[in-house]
Amino acid sequence: MTTADISRRVQTLPAGGDDPNRFDWQEVWYPIAYVKDLDKEKLTTFTLLDRDLVIWWDHNANTWRVFADQCPHRLARLSEGRIDEDGLIECPYHGWAFSGTGECERIPQQVSGRSAESSPRACVDSLPISIQQGLLFAYAGQPERAALTPVPIVGPIEESPDDWIILDGFRDLPYDVLTLLENVLDPSHLPYTHHRSVGNRSNAGPVELEVMESGKQGFYGVWEEGPRQGKLGTQTTTFVAPGLMWHDLTSSQFGRTLTVVYATPVRKGECRIFARFPFQFSSKVPAWMISHTPTWFSHLGQNAILEDDQIFLHFQERYLERTKDSKSIAQAFYLPTRADRFVLALHQWQERFQADPFPGQSLPPERTREQLLDRYYSHTVNCASCSQALKNVKRLRKVMVGLALVAWTLTPLLAFGFGVFSIKLSIAATVTIFSSAVAWLSLGQLEKRFLKGRSIPPRNYPEKKGR
Repeated sequence: MTTADISRRVQTLPAGGDDPNRFDWQEVWYPIAYVKDLDKEKLTTFTLLDRDLVIWWDHNANTWRVFADQCPHRLARLSEGRIDEDGLIECPYHGWAFSGTGECERIPQQVSGRSAESSPRACVDSLPISIQQGLLFAYAGQPERAALTPVPIVGPIEESPDDWIILDGFRDLPYDVLTLLENVLDPSHLPYTHHRSVGNRSNAGPVELEVMESGKQGFYGVWEEGPRQGKLGTQTTTFVAPGLMWHDLTSSQFGRTLTVVYATPVRKGECRIFARFPFQFSSKVPAWMISHTPTWFSHLGQNAILEDDQIFLHFQERYLERTKDSKSIAQAFYLPTRADRFVLALHQWQERFQADPFPGQSLPPERTREQLLDRYYSHTVNCASCSQALKNVKRLRKVMVGLALVAWTLTPLLAFGFGVFSIKLSIAATVTIFSSAVAWLSLGQLEKRFLKGRSIPPRNYPEKKGR
């Protein structure tokens, strides 16, 4: 078979399996991490479709590996182990060690002359991987299909990769992957849900969406008038089944902007969003500003936006689940306007192709408001930029305490031990104490933003009088 033959097969073999009436969520490539957030010296965990995985760097082959997070011996989590001196991943329980291909290379308890490690039962399942557009993808289904199934990438970025400035973000969300997709495919909620963050109620108006093409692999739609009551131009929307969508908008004011979302299913009632915001600006000023903005700073804003609708979406899908046996989606939701065309198209795709990532499973118990607003475990701890920024903030707070204590201790000496300079030195020490205290408090507020979200979304702040 020639390279051209393989290329043609890659283009024709469908994601989701070969059954034209059913979409299989296993036979898909999924993003599981930004490569820039991975540490080659550490083991990283991820759960994909209810399957625990461990991500690690194979120094011997210079590539990332994704394994099932279970040692075949006694099913201990490999992610609790280490990468040993030979570049093998070592189980923490009994020291069994595995190469990048998943083959067992060492069983310390085995007597000389035996070869239990050569048995297929001694191997760890290894998932096919692909790195595309800065994301690490893993293939969830049959390994032999991986090379013949296209990786879901963003077409406009692939066409001109050097022309885009991209802001990236991610977060583990406490609701289903389909609930996330339903939300991001709906442009009409932006002025209300995200009022005062990235939206404004004054921009609300009729939203006339049109689905132009649809099928097992997704759909394509158009919003002819576009956002802000037609002030920005036509917006198109692409949904690539089962978990990728992007809005595409070109305006004279801002240039071309994409809103890209990958929705990766973790388990029932939980998913990870990989949000990407590619820009082609008409002016160099915003491009310079974005390229010089610390990643952690933009992540604080992105987390705040996600929290605008996080709580009510968590409960919305539970209300919907209670009706699933007695009502269709059209009966459960009242969808009288064209603003819900993309939402309806998503659910029609799911029903038509039996596209349930967790068939037969029920949602887990409701989370508390405090749990829903967690930022540390849902983002910060897994983000290279934010976790480092949090460490720096904590260090700076300690420095401020140290400065204040030193100034406080020296104040009596400065007040009486330097003659005519005593008053000036005392004032300087007092200013240092005060400034350090203010900085310590301000850094404390910043530290909290890495740990938890706002209890009241900006849309619910009281309006100013006269508005």
